[in-house]
Amino acid sequence: MIALLGFGKTNQALLKLLNSQNQKCLIFDDNLSQAYTDSFGNIFAPSSDFLQYPSTIQIPSPGIPPYHYLIKQSANLISEYDYLLSKEMTQIWISGTNGKTTTTEMLEWILNDLGAVAGGNIGIPIATLKEKDPKIWILETSSFSLHYTKQVFPTIYLLLPLSQDHNLWHGNFENYICDKLSPLTRMNQSSHAIIPKELKDRIEVQTFQGQLILYDKHFYSPKTPLPFKNPFLLDALLALKAAEIITHEDLSYKLANYQIGEHKIQEFKDIYGRTWVDDSKGTNVDATIWAIRAYCHKPIYLILGGDDKGANLIPLFEEMQKHHITIFAIGSNTEKLGKLAQQYHLSCHLCFDLQMALNLIHQHHNINSIALLSPAAASLDQFSSYKQRGEKFKEFVKKLK
Repeated sequence: MIALLGFGKTNQALLKLLNSQNQKCLIFDDNLSQAYTDSFGNIFAPSSDFLQYPSTIQIPSPGIPPYHYLIKQSANLISEYDYLLSKEMTQIWISGTNGKTTTTEMLEWILNDLGAVAGGNIGIPIATLKEKDPKIWILETSSFSLHYTKQVFPTIYLLLPLSQDHNLWHGNFENYICDKLSPLTRMNQSSHAIIPKELKDRIEVQTFQGQLILYDKHFYSPKTPLPFKNPFLLDALLALKAAEIITHEDLSYKLANYQIGEHKIQEFKDIYGRTWVDDSKGTNVDATIWAIRAYCHKPIYLILGGDDKGANLIPLFEEMQKHHITIFAIGSNTEKLGKLAQQYHLSCHLCFDLQMALNLIHQHHNINSIALLSPAAASLDQFSSYKQRGEKFKEFVKKLK
């Protein structure tokens, strides 16, 4: 039987697909306390019972780290990418630290009339996408999925800039970079890779066999002016370049009316005319630096904090020293942020939770300042997702009197 390691959204969709093919599965998850069999014949069991049930192959949920018991005990590990995808499909994989979701959504918008459908790390799981059988697969691809994928490769690999992220999962930043560049080692001569210029000296880039495009922020000039500023401008240029490879056309006109999604540097006003910015999607250092730079001409009241996953926060604090910023620290790394703020001589209020941070900001914020939620951290220590964190931010702001 096939073993599914972890039962999050990815493997829930995969189980549904496999059952539709009359395949029963073993499902192991840390949240299960005892084994049981469902009406179809699938066996659900705690992770600790893994060795009691023989399996032919093991497919991990992407988020399960390589040091997990289930991974260490698996003899025939295969990613969902390797199991479900084939080299004959037209696939565009989009990875990187920041901007993956926006670039993926933009590219789907540009190519939707050609039968392109986006999924993967956002939206539609690959197993569900398999049933749709799109003409062009656009997959937001996490470093976790890349780590476990050893066989298949994309037609086009689009890598956004890299910065410190998921250090605990990967072990260190070097391992993270290696996983992000791993598709290049498998791609053939007819494939394309769009890679940040600063990675040009990496061995994976130097030995790449396909068509290589190295980029910086000025690498592409579309015919139609784009209604975006950075970081979204770069996302748009990269999406357009990937579309041009597929169609041999400049399709920049298609982005003229494109709207950036929620929780990404999203401005709104309160009843006093003050500007608040929801950048709850800013879950790492680089994203928050971009958000700060977008508003650095004004005083910034910055809500920072959450689960930083062991990331190096020094570059963020070095950036904040250049601007007029007051920190309002929330989440599980509140005290860590407070110590760093003291070290870098930055004003910091230890708020621990979002409501307290907003109450304090309310006392100081005016029409000439910016109140910015850009946490440089994941949300799961206090919220169900970055989306819930962003919605709570807006909800609390509306209640301020």
